[in-house]
Amino acid sequence: MMSRRALRLPLAITVLGLAVTFAVQGEWPWIRLSDVPTARAIVVHDPFRVVRDTLQTGESVSTVLARQGVVGLNLTSIASKLRIDPRRIRAGLEFFVRRDATTDEPTHVEFRPSPEQRVRFVRTSAGEWLGETVPIFWATDTIRVGAGIETNLYAALDREVSEATLDHDERVRLVNELADVNEWTVDFTRDIQPGDRFAAVVERQVSEEGEVRFGRILASELVLGDKTLSAFRFGKGDGPTSFYDRDGKALKRAFLASPVEFRYISSGFSRARFHPVLGITRRHEGIDYAAITGTPVRSAADGTVLRAGYGGGYGNLVEVRHRDGITTRYGHLSRIAVGLRSGMHVVQGQVIGRVGMTGLATGPHLHYEFRVNGVARDPRSVKNEAGAPLPSNMLASFRAQRDLLLQLLGRRSPVTPAPLAE
Repeated sequence: MMSRRALRLPLAITVLGLAVTFAVQGEWPWIRLSDVPTARAIVVHDPFRVVRDTLQTGESVSTVLARQGVVGLNLTSIASKLRIDPRRIRAGLEFFVRRDATTDEPTHVEFRPSPEQRVRFVRTSAGEWLGETVPIFWATDTIRVGAGIETNLYAALDREVSEATLDHDERVRLVNELADVNEWTVDFTRDIQPGDRFAAVVERQVSEEGEVRFGRILASELVLGDKTLSAFRFGKGDGPTSFYDRDGKALKRAFLASPVEFRYISSGFSRARFHPVLGITRRHEGIDYAAITGTPVRSAADGTVLRAGYGGGYGNLVEVRHRDGITTRYGHLSRIAVGLRSGMHVVQGQVIGRVGMTGLATGPHLHYEFRVNGVARDPRSVKNEAGAPLPSNMLASFRAQRDLLLQLLGRRSPVTPAPLAE
């Protein structure tokens, strides 16, 4: 057997021969260091750091700027040119201040006074501050949301709609908007029961920074027991949009379903109720809306004030006369609207007082009475006349829009409906 030492010589001669061959041909079986591309050196011309600051309660924008050492910035003049009012900027707003890494002097200031724009101040090499507003783009798509109701509308929406679709604050706002759309046909404090369902087609807006909010409700459907209530947004030509039922009749009625924005009810209409203050059982000719003190109380319809003052067990009381022999009473108010007095005309939805617990009351609530020719009635038992219908020449256009929205009410994927008038 050939020894290892004897093999070394022919192996070395072979390697040397290959090397001479590659050298003559200028080709190499491996990458030479001279052939490896190298990146250019990174040169930072204007090194900086960014500092965050927050406008505190009681502070002005000038206070934040002074705290960050911003000098020579004429805020009043620049803000006027940019059409912004620094006095309207609320506490909690964040400011981003860019500071030169060498001198630590502020060179840029940026904040966002509204979801639609960002304000930026930039210091020039001459020390002068210039300002600009930068619009923030929001893209709009259309989504369907819906759920079965186990306890209330808030809980149903929280359960079915993810944070990525709409955050908590936007979900709350959506519920409030749904109540506003249907405020003539549904009292959300007492008409909603477990087992009911809702669906809505809404515009969702996403900013270039990834924020999500909802824009407008385009349609809603409420299934309350064996009753289905629909609402469709539709515009009359160039005018504002309103909501209509499936037949093209306006949802707006003579009376609101509730004189307070929806809260839970502590006591309903009853012919016999144990009075918690008097300690006796007697007729309860109204509906109690439990709400925190100061909650706005609205007139249920257009009318004339019969009285506005102290009313014994009612406490602070407002009574309004409407047409067709109907009167409404609003009792236990913490205060009555400033200037409201007998003989004044009020319009539907006008704030006439605030929830309280004056008179014979154990807690803050509104006592609401609905009387027909002097007799107390449950408002739900009184037929609320239908809203005004669309003109006949608009029905075809309305039906086309309604049918599309009905289709969208049954979908979950984002779609884009026909454009609606603003």
